[in-house]
Amino acid sequence: MSIDHGFRCSRCGGHHDELPLSYHMPAPAFWSPEMAEATDSALSSEQCVIEREHFFVHGLIEIPVIDTAETFSWGVWVSLSRDNFERMGRLWETPGRESEPPYFGWLSSELPIYEPSTLNLKTNLHTRPVGLRPAVELEPTGHPLAVEQRTGITSARVRELAELLLHPDHRESRRGPV
Repeated sequence: MSIDHGFRCSRCGGHHDELPLSYHMPAPAFWSPEMAEATDSALSSEQCVIEREHFFVHGLIEIPVIDTAETFSWGVWVSLSRDNFERMGRLWETPGRESEPPYFGWLSSELPIYEPSTLNLKTNLHTRPVGLRPAVELEPTGHPLAVEQRTGITSARVRELAELLLHPDHRESRRGPV
């Protein structure tokens, strides 16, 4: 998805063909590639288990882009208790699963542009209809990511995020919301 037909980047001076409206973390922050060989750990595009003790689900933090009709999203991982993970798994393909109450979890993705860290922010994971990733609702704190989820961001902020993520080596600082 994109807001327009690209943008001129203030960091590299080049033209990027699209302004992305979503970014996804490939795995929870606690996953490492050597775990792929372990029999007690598994990673798919939607779920992750580490050492049969830590359970994660891929969900979306959705942020309204207030000067457009678009929504920006972070594809993140949320840790769940074993019981909640197993319940969610049993209902994964069940129509009507969206009527489940939200599951409490901890944000398990480090979004590099936010300070302080996004790791371990409190969340509620809302199941949606079959085929849709769960929605991640952050606890309404003063953390910059939680504030953005509540108040929305502008298309200029979407562009700023794209520039920071496309060119992380050009980042001047990680202080405050960038």
